[in-house]
This record gives sequence, C-alpha cells and structure tokens, in this order.
Amino acid sequence: MSKQSTSHLFMIEPESFYVNEQTASTNHYQEEATNESPEVIAEKALNEFHNLKNKIEEKGIKVSSLKGSKDCPDHIFPNWFITFEDKTMQIFSMMAPNRRKEKKSTMIEHLKQTYELTDDMSHLEEKEIFLESTSSMVFDRVNKIVYAGLSERTNEIQLKAWCQKNKYKLVSFETESHKGSPIYHTDVLMYVGTDIIGICLDVIKNEYRDYVKKNVEKHHEVLHLSSNQIENFCGNAIEARNKNNELFLIISSRAFKSLKQAQINKLLSSYKEIIHSDIPTIEKYGGGSARCMLTELF
Repeated sequence: MSKQSTSHLFMIEPESFYVNEQTASTNHYQEEATNESPEVIAEKALNEFHNLKNKIEEKGIKVSSLKGSKDCPDHIFPNWFITFEDKTMQIFSMMAPNRRKEKKSTMIEHLKQTYELTDDMSHLEEKEIFLESTSSMVFDRVNKIVYAGLSERTNEIQLKAWCQKNKYKLVSFETESHKGSPIYHTDVLMYVGTDIIGICLDVIKNEYRDYVKKNVEKHHEVLHLSSNQIENFCGNAIEARNKNNELFLIISSRAFKSLKQAQINKLLSSYKEIIHSDIPTIEKYGGGSARCMLTELF
C-alpha cells in the first residue's frame, strides 16, 4: 500500500540567497530587500538551512543535500522535480527563467542513480506553460488525489493532462490572497498528511469552497487554518517519518507560534512531534517556508 510520507528528504544548500526579482510579481509573501547586505542575507539563510536540516536529522529522518549555484537565488527551494514510490521521477516546468537554471545536469544525474526519469516537462517553458511540481500540486498519495490552486505558475490544461496521464483524481480550484490575486502555490495554503489535512478554506473562492471541503473531508480529519495563519506559513508544512516509522510534521517556528493550542493538540494526536525551526530570512526574502525547502525522496 502507498504511503503518504517518506523517511528520506532532499534539500539544496544555498550557495547564494537573495530576493528573486523574477518571482516577486506572483509571490506576495516575498518582501523587498532592506539595507542588509547580500552577504549578510546569504549567511543568515545558510545558518537557517543547517539548523532546519539538523533538527530533522536529530529525529532519525534521513536528509540528503547537494550544494546550490550562485546564479540561482531560489535554489534552496528544490520544487522542480517529484519522486514516486516506484522509483521514478519527473521534472517540471518553472515560470522564472532563473528558476529553470536550478535543474542542473549534475543534480539530475545524481537523482538518476536512484530514480528512472520518466518525464521532463521543461520544454513547456518555451510555450509559457508552467506546472511547478509539488508546489503547484499537493498530493494525497494514498488516495491518488491532486489538489491544485490555479495560478500563473499552475496551468489548468497541463494540470488536467498530467493528472489524466498519471491516473490521479484532480481537485482544482481558484484562490484569492490577502492582496486580492491568486495564491501563487497550492502548498502555501494546504498540506496532506496520513491522518490530517491542514487547509485554509477562507482563501478558496466561494464557488469552489464546498467542493474542496467535501473532498478533503472524505479521507482525512481537517485542521482548519485561518488566512492570517497562511500569511505566517502554517500551510507550508510537510509530513515525514523516521526510521522507527514514527510520523512528524515539519514547519517553521513562525508557523508553529501562529498555531493555537487546540490545533497543536490535534496535530499531536497524529504526530510524534512537530519539528520546527526558525527560518525568518528565508521566509522574508524567499517567500517560502519549511515545506518549500524539502522534497520527498520515495
């Protein structure tokens, strides 16, 4: 039987880190650079990366990492590929030109030592058709469902084609961020665990809300997140298991502090522990949080 989560995660150690101007127009969670120097920002991000990695490894979860490239400010977010339990992998199309550069041949060759590459959708970038992997699509792997909020980075036609080809049921919907435009990535507003789905229904447009609610309630308990909690990255979480098969939820400390005690209690009924680490620089300038930094290796 399929598992929702894995005991092996992948991270990319940032060689550089700064505000990516090419993603800022669609990511409303990024902030402009302040008077901090690029060197200071990069050093802080590197420290935050190592702290999160160490905390995950301390719980018996395996983390593999590779070094990123200087010309890729978002390399710390390895969301351009997906792996599957049958030891296959797929590579996806990215909207920002400097994010396309993240798909380094050395990294792909490293992954191909373990996984068979069955699809590479990079050619769609020339046609401006984007589907940004696990950020665009949030997977219920056990029940073969993909949840996806439509945006410039999540093309509806390609999404439907992918789900049809890979035999996943698609639950797609439209969203509205605190700034009034679509939320750029689905993994900002929801995550799927073995027992619990965390989701903010408030940011899903009215005409889709009941449909999404019905689907998430079908197989899981639901942890309802507020739009304010989404702004604090509570939806950007990922489940992982350790070598003893104990389940953990990984989020940032900012997200953890935004949860109410009743929500924490509900999560701890399913999880051995909530792993959280402080990553303010990465959240501020990258506009992504803990889940964005982690890719599952099945």
